[in-house]
Amino acid sequence: MDGATVTEGTVDWQGRRTWYRVVGPPGRRPDRTPLVICHGGPGLTHDYLAPVAESIGASRTCVLYDQIGNGRSEHHGGARAGFWTPELFVEEIQALLDHLGMAGGYHLLGHSWGGMLALELAVRRPAGLRSLVVADAFASSRTYREEVGRLLSELPQDIREPIERHEAAGTTGSPEYQAAVRVFYGRHVCRARPVPPGLLRTLAYMEANPAVYETMMGPSEFSMTGTLRDWDIRDRLDRVEVPLLLVSGRHDEVTPRAVEEIRHGVPGAEWHLFEESSHMPHLEEPVRFREVVETFLARQSSGTA
Repeated sequence: MDGATVTEGTVDWQGRRTWYRVVGPPGRRPDRTPLVICHGGPGLTHDYLAPVAESIGASRTCVLYDQIGNGRSEHHGGARAGFWTPELFVEEIQALLDHLGMAGGYHLLGHSWGGMLALELAVRRPAGLRSLVVADAFASSRTYREEVGRLLSELPQDIREPIERHEAAGTTGSPEYQAAVRVFYGRHVCRARPVPPGLLRTLAYMEANPAVYETMMGPSEFSMTGTLRDWDIRDRLDRVEVPLLLVSGRHDEVTPRAVEEIRHGVPGAEWHLFEESSHMPHLEEPVRFREVVETFLARQSSGTA
């Protein structure tokens, strides 16, 4: 990032440690509210969202971080399943916000699981939250499972059959299964070619460190058997009091039906559907993504957005 300011640090909270990076324009602009960015997974790292901070960071300060158990933050490989709850990650981001002195105002952008986490924070009405950007996230795990099942059923038989067979047998490490899943990912997770390096790094990390993902989600996109299996925030969405922008892709594994449940629950929510994207519009249509997000943020308050 030419000319950008980049600082890194850690925050200690409840005996744990979280790593973060702050990216901003030269001579930090105090008139622009910073943007805090939450990555997905659960179990990914900040790397695949770094392009968002690098582009938006040219005009406002952006904060990236690795969630507990992942990347450069403290790992808890031996933790019991009950340790990994949405409440844990809400406590973490609140500690990060306090450490960075964000009570005076910040915007929050969450992608996928990070969008679910952003909603969990927003319904608690934290001090300083100005607006919310929820990208490619759902409000109900049940709806998500139903929609992913539908997308799977629409795959060609020679792709669908190996996925279903290995899922049933518990042999998801099979090369045949992995090859079929890559077809699904190419359609419904990221259509950008070549696959962006930050996403490759993130996925390689999760493949080598699958504990958080497998505990919270399950063995794959198709078998949501983890601690998030029954997660549902639909009946709490009316507590969101800040402006909300929803973004998703036409070919997203988080389908329009799943996103519509969030829009229905938050009166006044805006929604931008990226026609050429799947689950990663910030990588698949990066220029348009930046335009949509920056326009939304700039509208929130004249001179201080």
